Amino acid sequence: MSISLKTCPCQINPSSNVISSPLLYQDCCQPYHDSLLSEEADKTDGVKAGSAERLMRSRYSAFVLIKPEYIVKTSLPTQQNLLDIQAIESWATGTDWAGLEIVAHTPKLGKRHAQVEFKAYFKTNEDLQAHHELSAFVKVTDKINNDERWYFLDPTVSMSVSQKQPCICGSGEKFKRCCGVYLS
Repeated sequence: MSISLKTCPCQINPSSNVISSPLLYQDCCQPYHDSLLSEEADKTDGVKAGSAERLMRSRYSAFVLIKPEYIVKTSLPTQQNLLDIQAIESWATGTDWAGLEIVAHTPKLGKRHAQVEFKAYFKTNEDLQAHHELSAFVKVTDKINNDERWYFLDPTVSMSVSQKQPCICGSGEKFKRCCGVYLS
């Protein structure tokens, strides 16, 4: 995607001619990227996405700007080691990104889950196409630091979790009653 970093990639929506006041990258997704990818990221609170939609937007921009480490670090921690960072980078590099449309954001599905329906547009030799997805997110609480952070639940990660085990997000609930609803 050939864009100017003046406009944040998540602000470009090719299905709409209306862009009222698009945010600049530095005022939109860059603080999230910089905070999580900095050398001090593990030592500081950093800038955290306040909603699943905000996290989705920053993840889309990370794909466009080829920041696979951000994609990994914003996936549920128990899934992170199972992700192929080189495959993520290859897919991001090989895609001619054209924009993002948030179709719907359901911010509250139970106590800690949310969904974002989106279309990530990309160009092919023939035309403009869209990857249309309904993504699930979970807000995880770090009980030691009393820190809450949104994470993407990656349905493509193969995990051997039984329905009766504790949930992979650390909620203390059974997997089948928590994240299992969104990953099955």
